[in-house]
Amino acid sequence: MLKGKQRSYLKGLANKMKPIAQIGKNGITESFISQLDDMLESKELIKVNILETSLLDAKEAANELARLTNSEFVQAIGNKFVLYREAKEEPTIELPR
Repeated sequence: MLKGKQRSYLKGLANKMKPIAQIGKNGITESFISQLDDMLESKELIKVNILETSLLDAKEAANELARLTNSEFVQAIGNKFVLYREAKEEPTIELPR
């Protein structure tokens, strides 16, 4: 569970990021979950864009994907959301205490 200071720190890092994954009309599929899991392991912090054709709510999709990938929901703004999970091997993001 992220603390307020940690969440704020991650929001600051995510602010400069571009989305690296998209959810389209097919919604959340097994292959998308697998890809997201791999991205979280390599990058730790990822931003996801939900296309208008998807009809999913960003916050609901983010919470569902956080549960499925064992990651933390950081924020949702508009049709984008951010997830974080510390890498098992060689973590690169050092969270404030």
